Order: sequence, then structure tokens, then C-alpha cells
Amino acid sequence: MRSPAEERWIRRLRDDGGCGTKLVCFPHAGGWASAYGGWPPRLPLGTGVLAVRYPGREDRLSDPFPSGLDALAEDIAEALQGLTGHRLVLFGHSMGASVAHEVALRLQKRGRPPAALCVSGRRPPHMLDGQRRLLGSDEEVIAGIVRLDESRAAVFAEPELRELLLPAICADYRLVDGYAGGHRPPLDCPVYAYAGQDDPEVAPEQMRGWADMTNAAFRLLVLPGGHFYLRAEESTLLADVTEVLRHVEDRMDEHS
Repeated sequence: MRSPAEERWIRRLRDDGGCGTKLVCFPHAGGWASAYGGWPPRLPLGTGVLAVRYPGREDRLSDPFPSGLDALAEDIAEALQGLTGHRLVLFGHSMGASVAHEVALRLQKRGRPPAALCVSGRRPPHMLDGQRRLLGSDEEVIAGIVRLDESRAAVFAEPELRELLLPAICADYRLVDGYAGGHRPPLDCPVYAYAGQDDPEVAPEQMRGWADMTNAAFRLLVLPGGHFYLRAEESTLLADVTEVLRHVEDRMDEHS
């Protein structure tokens, strides 16, 4: 039976009782769970595909924003407790990578670490010094978003959409700007990193710093594109995530 916290925080994009492995997807700042809605058909049928529902957007529009990124991670880790009997693979892009990592640390501290962590387009916590501050005036926030994703310009040209989207984006930017990072205990699960070759927010070499976050295997895949490379390169990205999922299942089967 699903807990109220799980119902509130987790959206099942595809899942049933037979899915022993579950991919849990963490959106970027200002993002939403439905952004991962196109992933299930491109991933193995036996894998559950879940997405985290951040408050203050979509069907949680009236829920209060979290006080900090650590508080957000704590709430999500609690919501995932009922799923830790399965093989959990966490995938996070941009802010979602930091949240997924903090959730992974909390699950490990509780004795139920994830099977793997996948991080995309975000510096590791001990390399955040000098990271660009995201929050500013509404105009500055919008200009920063459009710089990373020109397709969003048309969205923010619509006053009603701008009014709907900006509160969640600014709330998430406060979380990112307020997250100090620093050194963290190493994970016992493998970490897989993904980067856009021309991402102005994080260079591939900075993504290699995630290797310091695990005692297990590490691998970096660099793909063409900028910060939102994962849209144009979705097929290649999900083919690699599929290999991660298969490797996780093979490894777990060896130890069962």
C-alpha cells in the first residue's frame, strides 16, 4: 500500500507490481514530473518509470515551496521509503542532479542505498564555488532561461504563462542558490554522469568531479549540445540509461 507521502511526491509514468527496477527521475529547476512523460516507451518494459512531483506546480500548485534543497531531499527520501525494497536508479538533471544525490545519501544512511545514481548537467557538490547565481529580477531570470533554452522565449512572451511558471522557477532558484554543497560521504553505488559538450553551466571536466562522490564505478558520457542537450539527444541518452538499468539488474542478480 502506498503511503500518503509517496502519493504526494511520486508520479508513476509506468509501473506495476512486476517492475523490480524503478527509475526515479528528478526534474530541473522550474521543471515538472510530466517532462519525463515520453521516456517510458524508450526504456525496458520491465522497468518502472517514476518522476518526482515538486511542490508549487502542476497538480501540486497550491502546495508550499520547500525551505531549502536539503529539506526537499529529506521529504523525497521519506516518500521513497516504501520503494526501497526494489532496485532504485535515480536520474536527475541540473538542480535535479543535486536533489537526486542528496536523496541517495539519505537512502544510504538509512541502510537502503539506490542501485545507481545518474547525474546530468550539474557540478558535484564540492565544486560549486563560482557557480552562477540564478535568482534576480523576473527579467534577469527569464533572460537566463532563454540563454540556455531559446525555445522558452515564446512561452515567456505570454503573460498568463509567465505568471504561472515564474513562481516555481524562482522558488527553485532560491534552493539552488542556497545550496552550499561541500564534501559529502561517498556513495556505495555506481555514479553515471552525463553532460552537454557546450553546456555553459558545467564543463565536461567539471562533471568528472562526480567520480569523487562514489566508492564504486564512475562513467561520464558527453553528448552534443548545451544545457538541455537531453532533448535533441534523448534517443542516445536513453539508450545509455537502458544499459545502466541492465547493468544494475545483472549486478543484483549476481549477488542474489
